[in-house]
Amino acid sequence: MLDNPFTLAHLAGRLGGELRGDGSIPIDDVTHDSREAGPGFLFVAVPGRIMDGHRFLEDAARRGAAAVLVQDWVTSIEIPQIRVPDTRRVLGLAASMVHGEPSRGLEIIGVTGTNGKTTVTVMLEAIARAAGRSVGKIGTLGVTLGGVDESLSHTTPEGADLQRLLRRMVDRGVSMVAMEVSSHALTLSRVEGTTFSVAAFTNLSQDHLDFHGNMEDYYLAKASLFDGRASVHVIDVSTTAGRRLAGSATRPVVTVGRGPGHDVSIHSPDPDLSQARFRCRFGGRDVTLKVRPGGLHNIHNAAVAAACARQVGIGSGAIRAGLAAMAGVRGRLDPVDMGQPFQVLIDYAHSPEAVESVVRTARANSSGSVIVVVGGAGDRDATKRPLLGAAAARADLAVITSDNPRSEDPASLVDQVVAGTRDGRARVLAEVDRDAAIRLAIDRASPGDVVLILGKGHETYQDFGTRVVPFDDREVAAAWLAARPG
Repeated sequence: MLDNPFTLAHLAGRLGGELRGDGSIPIDDVTHDSREAGPGFLFVAVPGRIMDGHRFLEDAARRGAAAVLVQDWVTSIEIPQIRVPDTRRVLGLAASMVHGEPSRGLEIIGVTGTNGKTTVTVMLEAIARAAGRSVGKIGTLGVTLGGVDESLSHTTPEGADLQRLLRRMVDRGVSMVAMEVSSHALTLSRVEGTTFSVAAFTNLSQDHLDFHGNMEDYYLAKASLFDGRASVHVIDVSTTAGRRLAGSATRPVVTVGRGPGHDVSIHSPDPDLSQARFRCRFGGRDVTLKVRPGGLHNIHNAAVAAACARQVGIGSGAIRAGLAAMAGVRGRLDPVDMGQPFQVLIDYAHSPEAVESVVRTARANSSGSVIVVVGGAGDRDATKRPLLGAAAARADLAVITSDNPRSEDPASLVDQVVAGTRDGRARVLAEVDRDAAIRLAIDRASPGDVVLILGKGHETYQDFGTRVVPFDDREVAAAWLAARPG
């Protein structure tokens, strides 16, 4: 809580909203969840796809909320109200003001892109620690604050939760934050009120079209992080989307790519699966970097992380030391080693491009066959499913299975992925039960092969819509490797 909290009138003025009621009331915190509302809280009624927060105004008032922020005046409650045209858009902004604009006291590096966000932020965390910085991390793997991990329900928290978290980081002495910024978060205004030192872009490929509708809207959602809210833009220009973004930037751009002609250039890449190596040229000099996990895509991730670190004043020595010290990233080319004569790797790859990239990397760094386990998620972009099958069919053996079926029929999902494998090189097996599919893939492996178990990565559950059951690819693979004879 700040020493001089905002009054309701001050907040209404800053937001350009209309005020009804006592404007002298102090506001200590902001929430969009009526169950959190209490004395000193401003409850923000946010319309959602399923529920409208205006339905919970009376509940917030009963719980003692000091005031509410609405899109339409409500007569059923007697506490003060602020009315604005779009409560979702101002949720984070209001919370930022109430918490003293905490992002202005932090060097926040926001990372967006279809693939690589998590890996880049973990790399940045390792680099910052090597540089002696007090660092926080926000993303798919949760929050890291003061060396303690906390879970998150979203890759990028809702606006009020994010500002409260940033306030905690400031109060705990954090100076730098590595943060994943999802396209959902940008579309839903979760980072409004947040100032970024650096905005970084990794890549763009088909994903989340169940939410965005088409690739152009998906691109525009990602591009909105680069609309002036960051001081500098770090952009991997290896993709068409990256080059388009760099060409339209309104802030200084640091380009990342392979070969000469980039601000941060990748040379002599050695994308071994266990540990990748490459020469990175920036600031007029070459630095040899080693990084786990391996793979060419993670060489690009490391170059993006190095470029971001340079922009907040971290030198090449700390960049090299931080990357070299990494043991890996949970669920990203994550090895399961029980002494077997072949590799088993767990990876979060769940877009067609990511699956293709991992298969290609495995083939280039394996003396044997590539075996892949993959599935299409339920209640998500259906057009992606055959594309996942086509990417998996670049392996030698593709085992198509379940991956969070949610409300859809798992067997139907498997069939849709299998349909995309028909023109590929792989022998294809369908096994709806994911546990059995993992065991099947391992049983087909010979010395020198690589088994890729894709799609869930760090996740420890299977979502069947009406029930969520514990399930960890790593644990299933390890248990079967240990139980197999010989």
